[in-house]
Amino acid sequence: MVADGTVEQVRAWQPRVPGIAEVFHARFIEHVYPMHAHDFWTLLIVDDGAVRYDLDRHEHGVLGSVVSLLPPHVPHNGQAATAHGFRKRVLYLDHDHLPETMIGYAVDTPTFSDPLLHSRVRRLHATLTSLGEELEAASRLALIHDRLRDLLRGTDPPSRRADPRLAHRLRGLLDARTTEGISLTEAAVILHADPTHLIRAFGREFGMPPHQYLISRRVDLARPMLLGGMSARDVAAATGFHDQPHLIRHFKRILGTTPGQYASSADGPARTTSLDS
Repeated sequence: MVADGTVEQVRAWQPRVPGIAEVFHARFIEHVYPMHAHDFWTLLIVDDGAVRYDLDRHEHGVLGSVVSLLPPHVPHNGQAATAHGFRKRVLYLDHDHLPETMIGYAVDTPTFSDPLLHSRVRRLHATLTSLGEELEAASRLALIHDRLRDLLRGTDPPSRRADPRLAHRLRGLLDARTTEGISLTEAAVILHADPTHLIRAFGREFGMPPHQYLISRRVDLARPMLLGGMSARDVAAATGFHDQPHLIRHFKRILGTTPGQYASSADGPARTTSLDS
């Protein structure tokens, strides 16, 4: 707690998403980072206030819709650029998709005023706060990597032709692995395709991303089980959801009702139950 009573806060965790070493959310007012370096790429957005830092003897700042990418092994510091501090969200990324050969580009241009990148980073953070959304998080991360590579190189993204055959092959893979699931990395290896290309081909062909299709298939599997009297907890385990709340969240999002109310409707149209079931 600082002098005016405001509490500085930190939350950190390691998600089960390949490519993300750590997620770090913090609210700082008085804390000042000394010069230090990381083994990972540091992808930073600031939700409130502003941050200033020195990188390679040059001063930079992050605020608003600016995204900052600090390269590994390069020393930097950091502190609030306003009196009321800052609130930030950080992803520490490994080198699988952003190789060390790009460090020089990032040193020269560590900040991006790019609305698309900022939107993708915010959406990924929102996904990472929910358990059971690893495929969605991996898909969003792949698109972030793709955008960062284009921005670092200063190139426009290459135009890609529609690939319906690849999209249908991925759909077949998702249908075959609906319950046990499949990671984006594994799907890319099996189909001999770039993860980003997989996501885009699927979206163009079917009008939704792969993770959304997989969730809808799991909800379809859950419906007859619920109507047959199986408990929502057992249905969640049988259909690939992380847990019962995970099932409830997506079931209600797709069908407009909870599993409990849906199951009770089998007893007759006159009976109703709470939407909290």
